[in-house]
Amino acid sequence: MTHPFFAGTPLPRVFAHRGLVTADAAQHGVVENSFAAVAAAHAAGAVFVESDCHLTRDGVVVLFHDDDLSRVTGDPRKIADVSAAELDDLMADRGGLITLAQALDSFPDVRFNLDVKAEAAAVPVGRVVAPHAGRVLVTSFSDERRLTALQAAADAGAAIRPATSAGRRGMLEFLTALTLRSNRLAVRMLRDVDALQIPERQGPIRVLSPRLLAAAHLAEVEVHVWTINEAPEMQRLIELGCDGIVTDRADLALEVLHGAR
Repeated sequence: MTHPFFAGTPLPRVFAHRGLVTADAAQHGVVENSFAAVAAAHAAGAVFVESDCHLTRDGVVVLFHDDDLSRVTGDPRKIADVSAAELDDLMADRGGLITLAQALDSFPDVRFNLDVKAEAAAVPVGRVVAPHAGRVLVTSFSDERRLTALQAAADAGAAIRPATSAGRRGMLEFLTALTLRSNRLAVRMLRDVDALQIPERQGPIRVLSPRLLAAAHLAEVEVHVWTINEAPEMQRLIELGCDGIVTDRADLALEVLHGAR
């Protein structure tokens, strides 16, 4: 059965990676995972926004990819060492800080794909998304963090389980089943997830393949590929049968998909 996170939206899906920062916005100082970036993705027509979750010193879940501020703001401190108010000041001229609660409340039509980046953020993320579980997908490279967040959502009264995608351990188990050429085992490995979110390649190793797509679809699990920013690559992956594209260029991807329909 299709999770409500996906229901009523066409394939293939476009995931705005950390929102949308156009070249013009970047010239004006807007950065990824800012309020302005999420707003721009929404304005461009993106239904799905992929983002990342960290926890500030005072326990606020914020949308931020790195565990420190150096790349985005030039401040060397870690997210866990600053307060939400301090981070708000640092992001003021960079598109504005957006907390997870603000994202869910300010963009009720957006469905959020959330990567839990920090162990300390897992339980708070679950609690914040609990009332919005039908339009949230929870993921993490760490299956332990992912499962902790899902359990926290359930404990906080979520009416349904948020959608979820496999972490590193889950992916390895699934790929092992593919190597053993056991579709039955592969399907069993995916019984508790709704998506696989993968790169096309990991270094020299090809991750995406027709066999992976076939096994995932047999299990009624979607396959989303990251991070794809060129129109020919988007088109090629669509034709291969991928269910979603994670991209920094959601505006371009939406144009490509419109032309593909």
